[in-house]
Amino acid sequence: MAPLRDCKAWQDAGLGLSTASNEACKLFDAVLSQYATWRNDENLGGIEGCLSKLKAADPNFVMGHVIANGLELIGAGSSVRLNKDLGSALKTMTTLSRSQPLTEREKLHVLALDMFARGQLPKACDVWEQILQNHPTDLLALRFSHDTYFYLGYQIQMRDSIARVFPFWTPEVPLSSYVKGYYAFGLMESNFFDRAEELAREALDINRTDAWSVHTIAHINEMKAEVEKGLAFMKETEDNWKDSDMLITHNYWHWALGFIEKGEYEAALTIYDNHIAPRLLSGRSMLGIVDSSSMLYRLHLEGVKLGDRWDDVLKRAKKHTKDHVLLFNDAHVMMSSLGAKDQKTTDELLTTLQELAKDPGEDHELSLAPSVGLPLCQALVEFENGNCDKAVDLLYPIRYQLIHLGGSNAQRDIFSQLLIHAALNCKSQAKQNLAKCLLRERDVIRPNSPMTERLIRRAAAVHSVA
Repeated sequence: MAPLRDCKAWQDAGLGLSTASNEACKLFDAVLSQYATWRNDENLGGIEGCLSKLKAADPNFVMGHVIANGLELIGAGSSVRLNKDLGSALKTMTTLSRSQPLTEREKLHVLALDMFARGQLPKACDVWEQILQNHPTDLLALRFSHDTYFYLGYQIQMRDSIARVFPFWTPEVPLSSYVKGYYAFGLMESNFFDRAEELAREALDINRTDAWSVHTIAHINEMKAEVEKGLAFMKETEDNWKDSDMLITHNYWHWALGFIEKGEYEAALTIYDNHIAPRLLSGRSMLGIVDSSSMLYRLHLEGVKLGDRWDDVLKRAKKHTKDHVLLFNDAHVMMSSLGAKDQKTTDELLTTLQELAKDPGEDHELSLAPSVGLPLCQALVEFENGNCDKAVDLLYPIRYQLIHLGGSNAQRDIFSQLLIHAALNCKSQAKQNLAKCLLRERDVIRPNSPMTERLIRRAAAVHSVA
């Protein structure tokens, strides 16, 4: 790892920071590096440890406040509406920014976070892009925008945002190999699989512990239904990404998806029990809740008995019932409350979201709740209650709008699976026929998928009984 940058090094990079404290500058770099590489580095003290020391080194360092608040917001597990401490921290940041001379770049960082906190995610991205036009190696603006485009389902923007600055990320720029991985992910999500894999492997040749680039290749194998290749790749690389604590659960989730695809449910559950569930209970990341809910729900759709596993997921998910930061997260919290058969939490999630959606203001996510978020959550409820015809009626008209909920193509595939399973279980012959149409479509896009073949056989059996 390159030496942590002091005041002069940041200035020399064209990214001057408004503090006289070299220690604060180095700690800012330490936090940024850990965020960029998806791992808490114990040698540096971890992100939380570095943020604490950063605040002590210069309590008035605005970009220190920006990175601390930004990471809390980007984590998407905390609502400014409910978390008064976060609201207060943002207010302090804004007040500090007005009380001292800052660079234009730093002022824009404060503005972007203020917009994100208000739910104006697309506008926040516009501000980060403004920064990148003049400062293409501002990694904080690059990652914050990259992550937010992901939440918005803006796949093309996520790809092109990196493309515009990519030529500036030459090998001598710290962390440049990781930017290859970010670009590879954007290419993959917009179906440029070959170029994406080429770049991800270039990044891994430079640093084999780059868990994000491993994750991009896992996505490619998943989307192409190259199951055996995908399972072998995760096994071969496991030792390289095991220390990436922020991404390890998600990479194990990808590994388990390969086994679910093959119908090897016990192998998938072994990964869940050994690697995903323990980290869910000991961690506090929203991604851990999403991964656990997504995996168990896929197994539930396949008819696998899950015992009391949902109860542990709900223990972690329940406190996010009223957050409504991202509709994508709401849907996964809903899966956990339905799986654990907690009617009170299910009702609370729906009623609080319905109430907020009546007056969304400029909150981007809440503005999508009536047309996309609520129908999806209601479809999950109807399916669980055995009302499959109603679930299809809710889900089928919005299937092409679900991208606006964000997440990856692989993650959102769970909603396609739900629609197919619901249609297969319908009493109506027209909807059973819809299931077959959806399966034909799936088979063309991802040929040789064992899951699709399994569902096609089931659809044929349903038809023959009918």
